[in-house]
Amino acid sequence: MKYLIMWLLLLPLLATAQQSAPDYVCPPCGSCDSITYHQPGICPHCGMQLISKTNAQQTPPPTICFLLYDGVEVLDFAGPMEVFSYAGFKVFTVAKTKAPVTSQRILKINPDYSIQDAPPADYFAVFGGDDEVAGKDPEIIKWIKQRDASTKGYFSVCTGAFILANAGLLDHLTVTTFHKSIKHLQNMLPNATVLDNVRYVDNGRIITTAGISAGIDGALHLVARMYGQEAALKIAKQMEYDKYVPEQGLVIKH
Repeated sequence: MKYLIMWLLLLPLLATAQQSAPDYVCPPCGSCDSITYHQPGICPHCGMQLISKTNAQQTPPPTICFLLYDGVEVLDFAGPMEVFSYAGFKVFTVAKTKAPVTSQRILKINPDYSIQDAPPADYFAVFGGDDEVAGKDPEIIKWIKQRDASTKGYFSVCTGAFILANAGLLDHLTVTTFHKSIKHLQNMLPNATVLDNVRYVDNGRIITTAGISAGIDGALHLVARMYGQEAALKIAKQMEYDKYVPEQGLVIKH
């Protein structure tokens, strides 16, 4: 009887302790972040470090706006989109209008927003292809400039750098672009340094990458900068992208 009474007295304490014990979840990656665990550790599904559910709810995911246009290169945006999605970013797409855009004359994409109703984002990403469609459109360039004050950072892949250049964002910086467009960008930006043979260049607020697959490296670099190299390596492994080599780009020290 004595032990039964002790057990009945302990039950409320055990229930309180169980309620106060933190639950753990995977960082938002779109596939397994709804699963709750009762111990810290590694997510068995995606391999990412579990975080406190309370912290996950209190910290909103970073947002990134992908500017798309007719003729945008598929892998330029699809590769980084995969990386940022796995890293828990909230990715949304924007085009000049809400009409579908066509990538490489094949893939039809319905943008989430137009430049008239797109919300602000922490990061703004632009990509190569027929970049003059966006880069020489005064309405799009004006829109990019108007968003600058609310944009934390920029990310360009391939000839997407020309769009940022037309918006006046690459002056006096060290940058890179698609290898066949190095001289063209240097002529356009005489006060900038345009590098060849580098996967990406990180200026702090602005990251530019070389062509196509280099966008994946630049995206993984940004993830590593924000969440640590281990997180980037796990995403690369999840994508079976074995080309990623940490710190293979150039980081400009300020």
